[in-house]
Amino acid sequence: MKLFVPLDGSACSLRALRHAVELAKRVGDCAIHIAHAHEEPLLYGEVAVYVPRETIERLQREDSEGVLARAEPLLKSAGVPYEKEVLLGPVAQVLAERAASLGCDAIVMGTNGLTALGQMIMGSIASKVVHLSAMPVTLVK
Repeated sequence: MKLFVPLDGSACSLRALRHAVELAKRVGDCAIHIAHAHEEPLLYGEVAVYVPRETIERLQREDSEGVLARAEPLLKSAGVPYEKEVLLGPVAQVLAERAASLGCDAIVMGTNGLTALGQMIMGSIASKVVHLSAMPVTLVK
């Protein structure tokens, strides 16, 4: 069995990961694929003039890698095999498509993001993933 767990660094997404780890331990012979997805950077106006695209891409990549790195101690201590990756594009779409392309059996994800705005966005993303995915999606509050 393979579980796909999108992470955004929020407490809710880490609760979803803990839930997936517990499920993996109960099921046995289960792996987890963690991913952090973000949109392509939008550069316009003065930002495009003063901040090179490469700098923004590097900062986004570093942030994504940091989100995934914070999840690794939990996975390592649980002894659950895992893989990790950073995805780029329309978040809900790339999450659902990547879970399918990996042959995952289910998606386990949080429903609330990092801030009030993030909560609206993540709630929206979770809802979109549910609608875009043909596999079971477990939402964790």
